[in-house]
Amino acid sequence: MLDYDTLRLIWWALLGVLLAGFGVTGGFDLGVGAMLRVLGRTDAERKVLVNVVAPTWDGNQVWLILGAGAVFAAMPLAYATAFSALYPAMLAALFALFFRPTGFEYRAKVNDARWRNFWDWALVAGGALPAIVFGVAFGLILGGIPYHFDADMRVVMDGGVLDAVTPFALFAGVVSLVMLCMHGAAFVNLKTVGELQVRALTWMRRLAVALIVLLALGGLWVAKGLDGYVLHGPLAANQAVTPLMQHVTREAGAWMHNFAAHPWMWAAPAAAMAGAALAAWLAWYPLAALFFSGVSVAGVIATAGFAAFPFLLPSSTRPDHSLTLWSAAASQHTLEWMTAAAVVFVPIILAYTSWVFRVLRGPVHESDVNKNEYGTY
Repeated sequence: MLDYDTLRLIWWALLGVLLAGFGVTGGFDLGVGAMLRVLGRTDAERKVLVNVVAPTWDGNQVWLILGAGAVFAAMPLAYATAFSALYPAMLAALFALFFRPTGFEYRAKVNDARWRNFWDWALVAGGALPAIVFGVAFGLILGGIPYHFDADMRVVMDGGVLDAVTPFALFAGVVSLVMLCMHGAAFVNLKTVGELQVRALTWMRRLAVALIVLLALGGLWVAKGLDGYVLHGPLAANQAVTPLMQHVTREAGAWMHNFAAHPWMWAAPAAAMAGAALAAWLAWYPLAALFFSGVSVAGVIATAGFAAFPFLLPSSTRPDHSLTLWSAAASQHTLEWMTAAAVVFVPIILAYTSWVFRVLRGPVHESDVNKNEYGTY
């Protein structure tokens, strides 16, 4: 039987795995959507790009649904607080995501260039806006959100959502967009041929270089110009904790403490930068390039997680009320049942995802999508 502290650590790690799973699979879907009008210069090329991701995009969203569901069940206080603090941003991302299924399904329904053009731009919005919002959310986690809890543990916002948005959060949104566009271009490089593949390869290399530069700048910003949060004092082992029972302070450079204490964590930022560099270097080997692009995406997510640990949602106005892994987790009994379910279902999801991509392997040719007058989608 696992103890309560171990279960909380397991679910912190599993949430990271689910986020990384969505970043690596759903990430290239968002990237292809965001790059649709950049990579696809003709209607025929855009047909190919839509058919590159349309057969699998909905399956890739399973990781996002699982992640949201896991936060709801394993970290309910963090779920409730995040939806209170970031509700407008989450709604914006959700409505942008609505354009994806409608864009895929409706684009080929009417033989009209204006109709297809509208849905092309809808797919661009459905790829770019969520990518930015997800990045901003990570930036807010590191910068802190203005909220506190009252005596009855109800969330009280200390200002509007715009008060939470900081220059660093916006910077994180740009990093996320560049990263997922790189990953999307790597997927197009694998799944297309000819001029479209060469264009995707070129953009992947450019975006990989841009990502490396942005990650270096972001690292300097976090180390030198961004206050972090520190949880003081040992907490009672294997006991339930509330945000009103802890002491937290803000300190310059605090987000680097975990890396100093646990040098193995440097593997995450190293993977983020090395993955992007290797993706660019191995661009003419599409499968290897996509693999290392995925390594870069997972490395970026892991870097943010390691830096913030054990914080989930720091409070910029009342640091003591910050939500940590220890104070936001569900009960031990809940985590035990969820762990048992994860042991059964996560391998099934991984196996199914692997099978789907094996079945749908190989490039998408323009001649294939033109068998239908407007393309398969």
